[in-house]
Amino acid sequence: MSEVIFRLLLHLYPSRFRQEYGDEALQLFRDRTHDEAGVWPSVRLWFDLLTDLVISLPREYCYTRPEVARASAKTCLDGTPTFFVFDTASPGWRPLLLGGLLSLITLVSFPRLMNEVGNFRRPSGWSFALPGAYDRQSGEPQRPASGSEQSVQSPRGANPTLDATSRHRIIASAIASIKQHHIDPVEAQKAADALLAHERQGDDDSATSTEEFTRLATKQMREATGDHQLELLYSPRAIPERSPGPPPAPSAAYRDEALRVNCAFEQVKILPHNIGYLKLNAFPDTSVCQATATAAMAKLNDADALIFDLRDNRGGFPSMVSLIAAYLFDHPEYMYCPLENTTAESWTHSPVPGNKLANKPVYVLTSPRTISAAEEFTYDLKMLKRATLVGETTAGANHAANLHAIGDNFYAATVEVRAINPYSKSNWNDTGVEPDFKVRSPDALTAALRLVDKRLHAE
Repeated sequence: MSEVIFRLLLHLYPSRFRQEYGDEALQLFRDRTHDEAGVWPSVRLWFDLLTDLVISLPREYCYTRPEVARASAKTCLDGTPTFFVFDTASPGWRPLLLGGLLSLITLVSFPRLMNEVGNFRRPSGWSFALPGAYDRQSGEPQRPASGSEQSVQSPRGANPTLDATSRHRIIASAIASIKQHHIDPVEAQKAADALLAHERQGDDDSATSTEEFTRLATKQMREATGDHQLELLYSPRAIPERSPGPPPAPSAAYRDEALRVNCAFEQVKILPHNIGYLKLNAFPDTSVCQATATAAMAKLNDADALIFDLRDNRGGFPSMVSLIAAYLFDHPEYMYCPLENTTAESWTHSPVPGNKLANKPVYVLTSPRTISAAEEFTYDLKMLKRATLVGETTAGANHAANLHAIGDNFYAATVEVRAINPYSKSNWNDTGVEPDFKVRSPDALTAALRLVDKRLHAE
């Protein structure tokens, strides 16, 4: 949306200017929105933009410059790019009218933008999860977010009501599905007994909406079993079931998109003081992206420390988690994945020939957007005491449960695999992974660099 507004603002200037400098101005705007993520940097960006707009347009009427300033921006004394332009042609009344309208829209929208604090950061724009992977996004039908308080996904204004007959029918169907699919028959029976007992006692009578009912039933099952994967959900749209066994082969569209964005390896570079930095926005399918991952880790092989930036990582495939983690150990290491039964493939294929990173310090940057497979990577390295986590608590969604339709647009979420977790009785589902050093996610890289520098100098 921000880029659309900026494109419209460019039409305030004569066509000759747009033809000659429009692409450069747009690229500068993209660079600033990428680099200046967060609330106040975003506010500063739009303040600079609108200020330069107010200053430069009147100059079109008052001054004629013999030369046209270079492209889309000038650089202030403090090094901050601004959108200050010069041209000799008057923009005319139509662009001025459009500019005034857009400025008014921006000012009216500003309070709403300030309320969307958590959404100022540019989304990564892609996700590589397919059915069988952690995260269903980007064209794949999504299951509602983890957590009973977000289970009901009704269209705006729609909140179907339930009577006693409907609730009884849904409970009976949920019990049948849970007993059929849940891996632990004892837990399944406990969940069934709890649902029936609460129904008999009239505890569900006040739940006349789908939202109230799913939240209440989910709470009853979880309290009875201690299993936070059990869930009752409602969705007005169909949610496909995850097929048992390995995930299907990636589609041609998935392959093309993955290769187009370099398999979500956004940045792979060596920072000052020989610190390796990997900005990874997904854990893509190894059948498509193994070569890209191998090349990225090879580029970092001589670094004295590693920083994995997972602040925008939206999940993906456990196989890629295991592939990258293999470089961090000099022996096979178990990687807990709640999506898969524990097998021989649950261990990393370490050591990696020629690898020098097995004993180097590792730091992982996290945020509330770090989810699913990225949480597996983060959780396991923390439990193994192999990495230091810096940032904010992760999203808390492992997506290990599968959904089964039980009629009336309701779904029962059950666990059909039981991976061995040697680290703790619980994992990150609902709670997220707590960082070792809590800082605002936009400040995580700066904080991690300080920690790395302190550690390297101490050695």
